[in-house]
Amino acid sequence: MSCATDLPTVVAPTRSPWSPNFRLYFGARTTSLLGDAMLPVALSVGVLQAGYGAAGVGYALGSWTAAVALCMLVGGVLADRFTARRMMVIADVVRFVIQAGIAVLFALGTPTLATIVVLQFLSGIATAMFQPGVASMVPQVADDVQRANGILRIAESMAFVLGPAAAGVLVSVSGPSVVFAIYSGTYAISALCLFALKLPGAQPAAGAPFLSQLVEGWQEFRARRWLFSVITIFLLYGCFVVGVSLPVGADLILSTLDSAALGIGLAAFGAGGAIGGTLAIRIRPRRPLAVGSAGWALFAIYPLIPALHPSLTTLIIGWAVAGAGLAFWSVIWSTTVQTQIPAALLNRVYAYDVAGSLVTMALGRTLAGPLASLTGERPLMVFAFGMGLACAALLLIVPATRKLQIR
Repeated sequence: MSCATDLPTVVAPTRSPWSPNFRLYFGARTTSLLGDAMLPVALSVGVLQAGYGAAGVGYALGSWTAAVALCMLVGGVLADRFTARRMMVIADVVRFVIQAGIAVLFALGTPTLATIVVLQFLSGIATAMFQPGVASMVPQVADDVQRANGILRIAESMAFVLGPAAAGVLVSVSGPSVVFAIYSGTYAISALCLFALKLPGAQPAAGAPFLSQLVEGWQEFRARRWLFSVITIFLLYGCFVVGVSLPVGADLILSTLDSAALGIGLAAFGAGGAIGGTLAIRIRPRRPLAVGSAGWALFAIYPLIPALHPSLTTLIIGWAVAGAGLAFWSVIWSTTVQTQIPAALLNRVYAYDVAGSLVTMALGRTLAGPLASLTGERPLMVFAFGMGLACAALLLIVPATRKLQIR
């Protein structure tokens, strides 16, 4: 085989993805992503002002993450049984009601920590019902799946730059209730946009028993060696690179520089994501996972930078490169999954992907503190860098991932 077939193909897309359906879907995703980016600020400030301390913030944020991880597989089955759009609209309506309720509670006084935790857990369950449909909706609303994924990734990166900044200003001026009210409104807009989509009549999955459909999803997931290989490698990457580096890296930057530098660095990371998404629109690799491994290698720079006693300039450049790498991989991976898995199984298979990733990253965040105490923060970040490069190399070494071709 000619080695030329292994090289990325740079394509200038000729078809615009901006169909009426994609505009509506883009509106739904960008508004809800902007709201999601505002949540940690509003929730952290609200819980801290209520006097529940950092532990209360951890319980509130952790309850949401735990609910998503626990219920994601159920959401994948339900999305196939009742169609993805229906589940997404229902989930948005539920999240609108829950977050609006929290806004009212903060406006009236100080809700109990138990109330906040329970409501965030319920919101996490709704998110688990919503998230599996994210994968299967893109091929339904866009002909050029990779370009659509790139545009959505750019919007996501910008949302996570602008969202926390906007939330910080609003919460300082008006308090957390206003931010929660806006947050709930983003779900209302998302539900309306999704409801307005004009899609072909989607056929729900046959009425097999719930457990049988769950097992079928696992069998399809396990049968695709490239998919199973990537998720298996990500067990290491998500835990010891992504999960560990986020909290420890932030602590190192705060001690080396200051909180303003951390905010600027995170903004640079988001801006880098926009660059990576743009590159992913243009680069169409014949072997997507082999080329996408470069994204894993670039993100490994994220934990390395805090370990180097960086200047602000070094932090901005390093984290921008890391953000570009992560976004590039995200677009390549999403497109590969969406184009290689049959539509009737995509929601369930994608749910296994997301659930595994969430659990792995949550484990990494849990282990970050004990590991840093054992090894020291900077040695741990150097280890995370090395692990990131090793995992990227594994994507190239494992035949199932290296040889997967898109025709």
